Amino acid sequence: MADRLSARAAIAAVTADFTESTAPREDTAADGPLGWTGYADSRARATARTGEHESVVHGLATVGGHRCVLVSFEFGFLGGSLGQRTGDRLEAAYEEAVARRLPLVSLIATGGSRMQEGMIALTQLHRVAAASARLRAAGPAQLAVLRDPTTGGGWATLGAGADVILALPGAQVGFAGSRVRPPGADPAAYTAEGQLAAGQLDAIVPPEELAATVGHWLGALAYREAGATAEAAHPAPAPAPAPVPDALSATGLPRTGWDAVLRARSASRPRAEAYLDAYFGIRLPLHGDRCGGTDPGLLCGFGLREGRPVAYVAQCGTPTRPAGYRTAARVIRLADRLGVPVLTLVDTPGAANDAEAERAGAGAAIADAFAAIAAARVPVTTLVIGEGGSGGALALAAPGNTHVTADSYFSVIAPELAAAILKRSPDRTHATADQLRLRPQDLVDLGVARSVVGPGSARTGSNRSIA
Repeated sequence: MADRLSARAAIAAVTADFTESTAPREDTAADGPLGWTGYADSRARATARTGEHESVVHGLATVGGHRCVLVSFEFGFLGGSLGQRTGDRLEAAYEEAVARRLPLVSLIATGGSRMQEGMIALTQLHRVAAASARLRAAGPAQLAVLRDPTTGGGWATLGAGADVILALPGAQVGFAGSRVRPPGADPAAYTAEGQLAAGQLDAIVPPEELAATVGHWLGALAYREAGATAEAAHPAPAPAPAPVPDALSATGLPRTGWDAVLRARSASRPRAEAYLDAYFGIRLPLHGDRCGGTDPGLLCGFGLREGRPVAYVAQCGTPTRPAGYRTAARVIRLADRLGVPVLTLVDTPGAANDAEAERAGAGAAIADAFAAIAAARVPVTTLVIGEGGSGGALALAAPGNTHVTADSYFSVIAPELAAAILKRSPDRTHATADQLRLRPQDLVDLGVARSVVGPGSARTGSNRSIA
């Protein structure tokens, strides 16, 4: 179980620069909207114990050199529960983020809605959801840090509704709190680690790394606002495309189509992880499709390249699963909203086509990835670094801005499968590969790729030569 810090101790763990905002006027009845006998006394005892007058504290903060609106929950005040006054403060925090065009960071520790306020407490979730939607429409990002515990409506609004979700190790996380779960329920499912495995949050961050991690994320997520005035009188300038990565292997162009296939399938050629390590100084992963699925063969997130944020989606040479495409679409849409350019690395024999993938909605997930790229207003840059297998690869490729390495190929289908579909004998596979014109230089000639990229000399335009 994670340590249960007070609201102000949690703030101090990420920043020494915090200015509390004035709380909204609190004019509800002493015993609350239901007239719950003893509720006023419970609140008074909570105040005496914690020094707080409500379960949340909010204000302006600087984390890692980046300004944000910061919300922190006080679990010692009636279990960090959400009541009407909590809703007032949360709504005020969101509105301040909208007005100042700042990202909102929530340090959450809550047991859910406050029983003593009944349905009035529950309807605060509507208020929080509406305020969150207004902030999202305005542009700035929302980042949640899940402390122990994060359950009920706090998880289902501020937590799960955030753009980036981090958690402390061992934190209890789930819609159902410990006292209302079904008998015999697997306790691991209600932990930060269990939620990470299920694709419901992005990373588990040790307490000693939290301040730096939040600071890095704010640097990436606040990029769009860097070009705007504080009053948002002018929009930020359009982002420049992500630079095309250098190829990491020094090979010449393949002689035949089958040569290209063998190179792309070679176990010794560089993979996505190597490209991302060479390209970014800092990588901030985004994990999972928020629908219960993950794909270990797809790496997604935001990276900082010479201080400039770039979102990335990178296939790792395996068949991409539906959860991978859904995660990719989530990342691309977030980057588009924030004005951050996108880099995709294509390397897959194709989309996963087993029965499990079909049941998980492979077609709809691939369609969603196509739609995310098609609708993106920010530039998307693609480098094919290995296999480009059919629509499973094309779904993550940028139309008009795709580049290829010399040890890659891109094809409507794998040559072996093409030969089978055409009812050709296996010994005609090599000839079929030539007919498909799948070599890097063929792709440039066909206009499918803009360039073949060589080591140390990423090139745009129609130059297919290798440095």
